[in-house]
Amino acid sequence: MIALSNAGMRRGQRWIFRDVSFDLPHGEVLAILGCNGRGKTTLLRTLLGSLELSEGTRTMPAVVGYVPQSQGGGDQHRCLDIVMMGRAGRLGLFGLPGKADEIAALSALATVGASQFAERSFGHLSGGERQIVLLARALATEAKVLVLDEPAASLDLANQNLLLGVLMRLRQARSHTIVFTTHHPQHGLILADRALMMHAGDEVLYGPTADMMTDGELARLYGVPFMRNTGAVGRPDIVSPIFGATVSSS
Repeated sequence: MIALSNAGMRRGQRWIFRDVSFDLPHGEVLAILGCNGRGKTTLLRTLLGSLELSEGTRTMPAVVGYVPQSQGGGDQHRCLDIVMMGRAGRLGLFGLPGKADEIAALSALATVGASQFAERSFGHLSGGERQIVLLARALATEAKVLVLDEPAASLDLANQNLLLGVLMRLRQARSHTIVFTTHHPQHGLILADRALMMHAGDEVLYGPTADMMTDGELARLYGVPFMRNTGAVGRPDIVSPIFGATVSSS
């Protein structure tokens, strides 16, 4: 289980977030939503332990697999080498990767359906393929908690679909607890068991995704009205922002 209890983060006199509490059982998925500047990435960094909370407590395992937003760099490295970097925490300061680490990296690539990328240059992949390799790197840590910062940011629809397919398979396996931030409510409906919605001010809502991500709450969160279409049997509803419209004040 991972959890925050009455957590708050302050910079100077300004609270980035405050009174955030949740507990997420093993194997479940949490989507964190909110407009720019609401503190989503800061919240992730406190979960990871790279930032200290100003108040409250954090429960998190020592080893966490982290997937940053789509990134450059590493263009000349083989994808297998990128994934093997996830083994660094197990090697110590002067340790060198061995055969067992290579096997673990290949297994992680296989888990995300990317074995074919092992010998390819990271820089030659599409944005979605890069994110999948970075997800494999997180899996190679053997962490049971995965934290992803806007994993679909800057991805076109085809690459979003590629990445979401991998995350959906991980969710179905229930082998990992997954936390991710997103600006795509539909991704939350597809993937998440629970949602945490960071409104303006100190208001934070947390609960089952279906209860949190209503049309009204989404409109209040983003300042844009939403419409909803009932999904096919066994599929979540489809929510879409109505651009150019205004949110009713009633």
